[in-house]
Amino acid sequence: MSKKALINVDYTHDFVHDAGALTCGKPGQEIEGKITSLTKEFIDNGHYVVFAIDVHDKGDEYHPETKLFPPHNLRGTAGRDLYGSLQEVYETNKLKENVHYMDKTRYSAFAGTDLEIKLRERGITEVHLVGVCTDICVLHTAVDAYNKGFKIVVYKDGVASFNPAGHEWALGHFEQSLGATVV
Repeated sequence: MSKKALINVDYTHDFVHDAGALTCGKPGQEIEGKITSLTKEFIDNGHYVVFAIDVHDKGDEYHPETKLFPPHNLRGTAGRDLYGSLQEVYETNKLKENVHYMDKTRYSAFAGTDLEIKLRERGITEVHLVGVCTDICVLHTAVDAYNKGFKIVVYKDGVASFNPAGHEWALGHFEQSLGATVV
């Protein structure tokens, strides 16, 4: 049996709340229950759970996203808070050994982080992905997971985007190009 980890990608106020700086809105809000229940299930069953959360610094003119998107998930702001009931799940479990919160500064949770090391140390061979946006940060994390040899599972009702066409395209790409299981 493969050891697995759940990676929660960017499920924050700025990406999900109606008033978020770069929100996917209703599609993101509709997956809250699935993300929360999966996170609880993984934590309760002793699986590794990673909260991979986008962080930016105000006025950072060198970050490539500065030219693409309005300021979002700024360090030290409420926009980085996990959205809805996921925040409570994190707060309740954050001191557990199998829960890890990490900052990321690029689309992929692997880019410029120690995520791969954390997974390999624990013998994890399978990553389960939830969060936003399906066709941006979840996709780039999945591509890197594929390139690093991890099995990938994506929860169709646990990912969302502000771009419906991009969301659908990414779901197909996960299966057809990355060999992921979409459930």
